[in-house]
Amino acid sequence: MKPVVLILCTGNSCRSHMAEGILRAAAGDLVEVHSAGSRPAGYVHPNAIQVLREIGIDISAHTSKHMNDFLHRQVTTVITVCGHADAACPMFPGQVNRHHWGFDDPAHASGTAAEILAEFRRVRDEIARVFRAYAAGLREAPRG
Repeated sequence: MKPVVLILCTGNSCRSHMAEGILRAAAGDLVEVHSAGSRPAGYVHPNAIQVLREIGIDISAHTSKHMNDFLHRQVTTVITVCGHADAACPMFPGQVNRHHWGFDDPAHASGTAAEILAEFRRVRDEIARVFRAYAAGLREAPRG
């Protein structure tokens, strides 16, 4: 059984889904990846779906979930991607690791449609750098 990585955000509509998609693409053979929110928005933001599709990752089937849905699961690593989720995060059964890597929320971007999409791309690229580096570290870690 693969270790479970749970990525948390407040709304579970943008950042956590982008991180889930990127980490699953980079290390889905090593870890089981999920995302959830402390106050789920109930949808995945269409711009998050679009900007991940641009880099060849399909998150269109993702759904917004509450972090409490995972309290019964053995979660090895919890990664929070926003400050509110970090403060609200409970301990999960079996949790060994906890990381907080904060990213700006592109859902709060303002401006033209093109400017808003550019903000989603900027945040996607930041998330991709961090989570691909994390995946590389998982590949280098001794297993046992």
